[in-house]
Amino acid sequence: MQRRMVWSAAVALSLGALGVVAHAHDFKAGALRIDHPYATPTRPGLNTGAVYFRGIRNTGRTPDRLLSATTPAAERVEIHRMQMDGDVMRMRAQPALDLPAQTTVSLRHGDAQGVHLMLLNLKSPLRDGDRFPVTLVFEHAGTHTVTVWVQTPRAEKPGALAPHAH
Repeated sequence: MQRRMVWSAAVALSLGALGVVAHAHDFKAGALRIDHPYATPTRPGLNTGAVYFRGIRNTGRTPDRLLSATTPAAERVEIHRMQMDGDVMRMRAQPALDLPAQTTVSLRHGDAQGVHLMLLNLKSPLRDGDRFPVTLVFEHAGTHTVTVWVQTPRAEKPGALAPHAH
């Protein structure tokens, strides 16, 4: 009986710890839910990288905007969007990213919209398994720091944008 209670307590603690781990990579910033910030490993010889999110969900009734971001991992961070310019895909810096009320904005690697945070002049290469902080500045939700996990993307989906090759 005592062995069963000890085992049950161990299972409960393990499940509790797993729950913490499962939710540890989502962040709240006011009415915003920042889901799974991640970066891709940098390619050899490049000093730029990109941060993506599964999404930023605005659960509020008023729109918000991502105004800027900073990180100790890079000299500068810019909000970028990939756009077709004739037959050529170009990347353009954006002054801000609109986050409409009651909407999720996707910032995933390979998305057709191609929205991401561009890391310029990295201090060191991003390697699979690394983690680093990024501070996000929102118009209404304020300033919030999230942890970005560096991970190799899953196999590319047909029609997905090619990874960065700056």
